[in-house]
Amino acid sequence: MVVDDHPMWREGVARDLGEAGHLVVATSGEGRQAVRVAASARPDVVVLDLQLPDISGVEVIHGLRVVLPDVRVLMLSASAEQQGVLDAVKAGATGYLLKSAAPADFLDAVRRTAAGEPVFTPGLAGLVLGEYRRLAADPTEGGPAGRGGAAPRLTERETEVLRLVAKGMSYKQIAGRLGLSHRTVQNHVQNTLGKLQLHNRVELTRYAIEQGLDE
Repeated sequence: MVVDDHPMWREGVARDLGEAGHLVVATSGEGRQAVRVAASARPDVVVLDLQLPDISGVEVIHGLRVVLPDVRVLMLSASAEQQGVLDAVKAGATGYLLKSAAPADFLDAVRRTAAGEPVFTPGLAGLVLGEYRRLAADPTEGGPAGRGGAAPRLTERETEVLRLVAKGMSYKQIAGRLGLSHRTVQNHVQNTLGKLQLHNRVELTRYAIEQGLDE
């Protein structure tokens, strides 16, 4: 689903997605309408602008989480303003891409978002990582210092895979780096999710960053 208030841009993005083999189930130019339409259209991925005429993209994410808890959101915005990026990620956006991105990079970002991989325009990733480190260091804001209890024990291989996940590498890249099959990497990630009681790769990445494993 594509949500953007500029008709030409919205239609162009939908067309590019369709030509790349993706099924665009709906488009919308307003935030509240997008939430209503998404409830019935049930998209797997929403490509969402940050600035909309009625409510913000961040508010749309909150609404989407109510009607489609598992939906994945890729922000596609002209704005690289720090607070907007952080607010979107904290609300649950899987990734954040600037509209200046090349078409091939956009389509790759959509594919990775559909797979649950965090995707960020170069430069924004560092901003997000820095914010998670700050939160991790502050026990009053939900970092690991404030959760209590001992950290789950991961195997050496699980820790190694988690470290590469935190660096933003895809499963295919991790498999190539470690000489493993794609399926084996997926299994390690699933085992780690279970041990840490996390639900998806985005949460796993946040945990890894909190633990300083992206260094």
